[in-house]
Amino acid sequence: MSSAPPSAASAAGTPAATPDVPGPPGGSRTGLVLAILVLSAFVMILNETILSVALRDLAEDLDVATTTVQWLTSGFLLTMAVVIPTTGYLLVRFRPRQIFAAAMTLFALGTLLGALAPGFEVLLAARVLQAAGTAVMIPLLMTTVMRLVPVERRGATMGTITIVIAVAPAIGPTIGGAVLSTLDWRWMFWLVLPLAAVALVLGTSLLRLPAETRRVPLDLLSMLLSAVGFSGVLYGLSTIGEAGGTGPALAWTSIAVGLGALALFTWRQTRLQRTDRALLDLRPFGNRDFTVSLAVSALIFMCFLGASAILLPLYLQTVLRTSTFVSGLVLLPGGLVLGLLGRPVGALYDRVGARRLVIPGAAAIAGALWLFAALGAGSPLVVVVGIHMLLMAGLGLMITPLMTDSLGALPSRLYSHGSAILSTLQQVAGAFGTAVFVSLAARGSLDPAGIPDAGGLRLAFAAAGCVGLLSLVGALFVRGPRAREPEVSAA
Repeated sequence: MSSAPPSAASAAGTPAATPDVPGPPGGSRTGLVLAILVLSAFVMILNETILSVALRDLAEDLDVATTTVQWLTSGFLLTMAVVIPTTGYLLVRFRPRQIFAAAMTLFALGTLLGALAPGFEVLLAARVLQAAGTAVMIPLLMTTVMRLVPVERRGATMGTITIVIAVAPAIGPTIGGAVLSTLDWRWMFWLVLPLAAVALVLGTSLLRLPAETRRVPLDLLSMLLSAVGFSGVLYGLSTIGEAGGTGPALAWTSIAVGLGALALFTWRQTRLQRTDRALLDLRPFGNRDFTVSLAVSALIFMCFLGASAILLPLYLQTVLRTSTFVSGLVLLPGGLVLGLLGRPVGALYDRVGARRLVIPGAAAIAGALWLFAALGAGSPLVVVVGIHMLLMAGLGLMITPLMTDSLGALPSRLYSHGSAILSTLQQVAGAFGTAVFVSLAARGSLDPAGIPDAGGLRLAFAAAGCVGLLSLVGALFVRGPRAREPEVSAA
């Protein structure tokens, strides 16, 4: 499958660059390419949540509030959401090898800065650098799968991608807890740094992907509108529950400015895409299957990254008083369930389609979140483990079918933009979920300092449960395997 049709290059009026030499689809070269990308992305995405079990320790060590320190996770996700829209441009303008080298270099530099960070501000900047590199890797990985893997085997292959996109952040808290049990939080960065360096060397040496590049302009105004829009809405949502002063007024102002910027961003893309100059081509939204799968994916990532990866470690440490190491171990079985389901669910999707998988998956997620809302200070750990495994099983039934269904509904010329849209909305949803749920937990707490207690966390889990129910409603609109619209309008 060609990475870009000849008409795309000719329409731009610029000859396509000589493509890298590809291997045959499904051959050993394809396997090597995917292995390099999957392992590199796994190391990078692991860092989304590796600090989640350390939020309490970091708040004390860096002398900042819980609602502030959560920006080490929210800021990571938000940066990804801001950078990912540019990947549609990057995948057209540069070769995959160049993109990979730039992404891994940014990530490695951010990891080094994090290990050396003297305070919260520098640590947050390090997370931003890490996220900028990670953001580029996800669409590169998904677009590569869509271009190199035959249609009949995409589900199984995307099951492997699930291990990266879902399992890495799922086991991040476990690895973080293990590190913190014996070492300082800085070792979360020192231990990752050599892995990033090895991935950079291997990738730049071995990575060869089919690519036809063309010169297209980078719309800086669209980048600015995207950054202002996403950051404004997220900042407002994360601070809207703060009491006193000008906090609420500033929060609503921030949300209004963010929504206005996003509206202008959307308007500008619809105009620029008529001449193939959009930073993020929005024509994939013209496909019904893509839009439905995208919406459901956003809802479950709110629950996954906001509730499972952030709220649950807070509950374990602040309510059940477990150590960071025990908190990580509690989350490990669920992460393993998610990983084990990846390829089997992908293979099952190839046979039965998405609908028969996502509906029971959404029901499991919603049920698990409401069960979390019923937990209290006396709940046994074995119950927490069981509910978390149910939540991860539900996610395992949904993530691979939704990703494959959404991108598979698009024509090949829109793969890069479709994967950028999907990745952007997943990260935005995760960042929103983190900010809103942590804010609700702090707001509902009786603690004067706003440290989440059982009551505050119960409120936050209930809010997540409502989002879970919305995902169940959305799952009902996912269609079976034969009802398919392969193309979207070019208008």
